[in-house]
Amino acid sequence: MSGLIEGLPDAVALRCLARVPFYLHPQLELVSHSWRAAIRSRELFKSRQEVGSSEELLCVCAFDPENLWQLYDPLRDRWITLPILPSKIRHLAHFGVVSTAGKLFVLGGGSDAVDPLTGDQDGSFATNEVWSYDPVIRQWSPRASMLVPRAMFACCALNGKIVVAGGFTTCRKSISQAEMYDPEKDVWVSIPDLHRSHNSACTGIVIGEKVHVLHKGLSTVQVLDHKDRGWTVEDYGWLQGPMAVVQGAIFVMSHGLIIKQDREVRKVVVSASSDFRRRRIGFAMIGLGDDIYVIGGVISPEGWNWDIKPMSDVDVLTVGADRPTWRQASPMTRCRGTILGCTQLRI
Repeated sequence: MSGLIEGLPDAVALRCLARVPFYLHPQLELVSHSWRAAIRSRELFKSRQEVGSSEELLCVCAFDPENLWQLYDPLRDRWITLPILPSKIRHLAHFGVVSTAGKLFVLGGGSDAVDPLTGDQDGSFATNEVWSYDPVIRQWSPRASMLVPRAMFACCALNGKIVVAGGFTTCRKSISQAEMYDPEKDVWVSIPDLHRSHNSACTGIVIGEKVHVLHKGLSTVQVLDHKDRGWTVEDYGWLQGPMAVVQGAIFVMSHGLIIKQDREVRKVVVSASSDFRRRRIGFAMIGLGDDIYVIGGVISPEGWNWDIKPMSDVDVLTVGADRPTWRQASPMTRCRGTILGCTQLRI
């Protein structure tokens, strides 16, 4: 990376490049070989953090087209398409997705396609494969496999580590095993099992640096506040439905309403979604900054109309203002339909 900008030390030049928005990085690489090396270096990633130019992006994968991810830049309202995830599993779904250390991780999952190992076509297999996407070098890489194949499981990033728990393994067998991944060492280790195993899909959220595992159809929540202490079972009376965390607060969509709730079982209606949104299913709901993003999904059939309309739409509810307001963001440019994975990425 010698001679990046004439007359400036490379360390200073790198901090200048660190202030350029992420979406322009491919253009910067065309300037010279040294600029390309700088843009694709971890040093630039560290410089972006140091100068306060890191960006919060959304990562989204939908049913169509298969194994394709897009990034959304909220400041510039634009979408960036990533290379195809190189998994050999067709129509990978029910996987876990998180980001940590500036990388996107896609973990486990299953498929309605043929099991590549057994040839089964009943969609009952699960995988333990793990992939990471590095936006600095713009490449997918295989990582150490999970200890247990699993799908429809809880998956969270906590203090730089990745925690997975529960879900189903091959042949739709529910499991209680939990494990933790260290991205720097590329190693998985077992942690205490869930206190209870349920024959239902589960999801995970992090509130107050604690992992919360929620099972579909159950009001109880299993909480991990330290990997050595194991899980506790709490009944917060949380509503069921798509959920997002904004500034440490939990928001859930239930019967067409966006409701703020907490562990004291207080519930406050924040906004009512339109009739159009009530017929929308299979969407992602995620918090970013002061906003809740409702992304993609399908419009379910109504009356005699049996057509299912896949969507690329993005609706945004700002909840940080005195009066929550809806607006539309740019629709996804490549992905559409049921959202299979969605997470934040800080780069």
